[in-house]
Amino acid sequence: MKLLMKAPAKINLSLDVLGKRPDGYHEVEMVMTTIDLADRIELSETTDGRIEIISHNRFVPDDQRNLAYQAAKLLKERFKIKQGVAISIDKAIPVAAGLAGGSSDAAATLRGLNILWGLQLSMDELADLGSEIGSDVSFCVHGGTGLARGRGEKITRLPAPPNCWVILAKPSIGVSTADVYRNLNIENIEHPNTAAMVKAIENQQYKDICSHLGNALEKVTLNMHPEVMHIKTQMEKFGADAVLMSGSGPTVFGLVQHDSRLQRIYNGLRGFCDQVFAVRMLGE
Repeated sequence: MKLLMKAPAKINLSLDVLGKRPDGYHEVEMVMTTIDLADRIELSETTDGRIEIISHNRFVPDDQRNLAYQAAKLLKERFKIKQGVAISIDKAIPVAAGLAGGSSDAAATLRGLNILWGLQLSMDELADLGSEIGSDVSFCVHGGTGLARGRGEKITRLPAPPNCWVILAKPSIGVSTADVYRNLNIENIEHPNTAAMVKAIENQQYKDICSHLGNALEKVTLNMHPEVMHIKTQMEKFGADAVLMSGSGPTVFGLVQHDSRLQRIYNGLRGFCDQVFAVRMLGE
């Protein structure tokens, strides 16, 4: 039996770091929403009991480092599943980009194997399992738009933001989230207004969403990688309504409501950046 799953990317409309936790993780408060840029996951049940990762992208690990592998292993061990699974990952989301590509692959694997193996787990139960794999996996299980607290596992669902274009540009570097957090000075954080962002989404106020975009990690990554700052500056110059780095970076996204401006920004970025995408918000 085979199953095809979609694993959409996410962007952070707001990302705040509240402090270091006793368990070594950071306490965060994030507003995230899914976008129409997605990996495709094909799950094929096997009888040999093995977990196999298949990908033609050389940056995708095919062993236990892969979060989709970890998701399958967790379900197999927790529910004593005898069958194996071949997980084919067709990557569209850039790797190490701040878009939760690996986390979304893991979430899609959890959702798919729940069906394939007849586990009958609820979305909340799958999200709880996802929190054991990575901080963004819980959100990715649910998808849509949400406020994530704790280390990212406590999710409050939010309505979809007003529809708009999202232009993404990723420089030809990867960023280590661990390195970004290591360089973060908790005493010197510029905290975004999370409550104002939530209110703007609930009230469907596009301009307020634009004015309250914020990311406490952005300054750290910009200092480490000046090319990210260059992309952000150019995207603003080309006329995006609002611009922010997603997650720990290095992908920068711009929000655009008017189609007429979209092509100009896209073409301008393509002049110096290989990985540029123009997609819609999914949001629900």
